[in-house]
Amino acid sequence: MRRFNRWLGERITAVVGTMWTAYVFAAIALVSLPGALATHNAVVIVGWIAQTFLQLVLLSIIMVGQGIQAEGTEAVIRETHDTVILELAEIRQLVEELREITGELHARTLVERDGN
Repeated sequence: MRRFNRWLGERITAVVGTMWTAYVFAAIALVSLPGALATHNAVVIVGWIAQTFLQLVLLSIIMVGQGIQAEGTEAVIRETHDTVILELAEIRQLVEELREITGELHARTLVERDGN
């Protein structure tokens, strides 16, 4: 059941988080606009704007924006990861070279000590 719920949630989020869904929601919201305007009641009109239009349309638009921001963040993370991996390889090479140099110095020290 958990797998199904996760799948369904991902599918709904993928569909709702598109500009096409925002357009559809805007069209649905606009159906009730004439009725709200016909009341000539500021509370009803403001309620339509806040509860109907903004909630329906902005939800999808915000999700689209978050998706775009997530893509940018993912690109930065990927680039940082690649850079760190390259630097790690360089550091490993330097450490290996230092080990070789240290080994050579240690060997020379032993030869000089035993030679004297």
